[in-house]
Amino acid sequence: MSEATEAPKARKRGQFRKGSMLPEPIPHPVNYTVISVDDHLVEPPHTFEGRLPKKLQDQAPRIVETDDGAEAWVLEGVQYPQIAIGATAGRPKDEWSTEATRYSDIRPGCFDAKARMHDMDIDGVYASLNFPSLIAGMAGHLFYKGTKNAELGHALIRAWNDWLYEEWASVYPDRIIPCGLTWLGDPKLAAEEVRRNADRGFKALSFLGAPTEIGLPSMYGNYWDPLMQACDETETVICLHAGSDTWNAAPASSPFEVSALLFPLCSARIAADWLWSGIPSRFPDLKISLSEGGIAWVPMLIDRLHYVLDHSAASTEEGWQDKNFHPAEVFLRNFSFCSIEFGSGMEMRDKIGIDNIMLETDYPHADSSWPNTQPSIASALVGFTDEEIRKVTWQNASRIFRHPVPEELQIPRIKTPVAA
Repeated sequence: MSEATEAPKARKRGQFRKGSMLPEPIPHPVNYTVISVDDHLVEPPHTFEGRLPKKLQDQAPRIVETDDGAEAWVLEGVQYPQIAIGATAGRPKDEWSTEATRYSDIRPGCFDAKARMHDMDIDGVYASLNFPSLIAGMAGHLFYKGTKNAELGHALIRAWNDWLYEEWASVYPDRIIPCGLTWLGDPKLAAEEVRRNADRGFKALSFLGAPTEIGLPSMYGNYWDPLMQACDETETVICLHAGSDTWNAAPASSPFEVSALLFPLCSARIAADWLWSGIPSRFPDLKISLSEGGIAWVPMLIDRLHYVLDHSAASTEEGWQDKNFHPAEVFLRNFSFCSIEFGSGMEMRDKIGIDNIMLETDYPHADSSWPNTQPSIASALVGFTDEEIRKVTWQNASRIFRHPVPEELQIPRIKTPVAA
């Protein structure tokens, strides 16, 4: 779900609609090892307890009951409601809405690590990378924009990362790919936080696709270079989730579905801008992962990169600056993509590059394939070779995020050549 989605307006007291849960799913046979590089979590009420400096602890976000009986986080006097559509796993479709909800109506796997392992087992998912929820913003922008005190905002970023490490990543290191946040108010402090997290095993950073959308300097120039350098040196993958910067392609008058429909345009926009910023050229080993935008737009952008470079871009002073590599080469070298739907994008896998494609389940959002990821893969990858299946389901993610998979789970098996 995009961070650009507006929070629901509070309703009158007594109008809160209690949610319900479907029967517990029956696990499917696990025929594929799966690493999902785009899932989500809902921070539990105790996330910030005891994790801020003593002088700031009483300013930490806390859960309150709203006037209509739902629950919301409160940060510096502003309420941020829990939204039903942000945690639809296990709920009937007629309850998938932007109405506010309560923790009691959210599946525990959304906010409890042990319960998440159970839900991953139901779905046949070996490992998962998780993005934050509304109280942080997809890239931690709420801690930057939602606090008047920069010291508090910075402390909240560190507290969130500590919570993820202490209650998720360090408890289930084989199953969780830790993706951290960083302080957006200072690129040098941002770099320090990336290095602090990398030292304890974090493999990824959720960052803004377009910082200008929240009033920060653009990716052009060298303002963000300290952060990019830290990610490059620590091999931290920069994850750019569709909508992470609050922008979406839907007109303001459009319903929520239009916003979700146009997520691929978010990813295409981000990729083009980052390419022309020169960052992938200055940091050729930097890994950038685009999340929840799918992959069908990738061949379109490759075609446009070739055409525009010979036409529109050829006559401008701000044209492509990398004299050693074509933008399409840099695009396929530095960027990787993940998909939840299997359509025309998978049919164009040769043009995209099979080594650049990964899977996501998007648990626990409405787009999620949970709890049917295993049968979805079986029907979608018909005609793929064993090598292609292996790369898409787990091997590419294992390589890009440096997350090993036990030999016994490296399926489909690599066939040993028979000696002549």
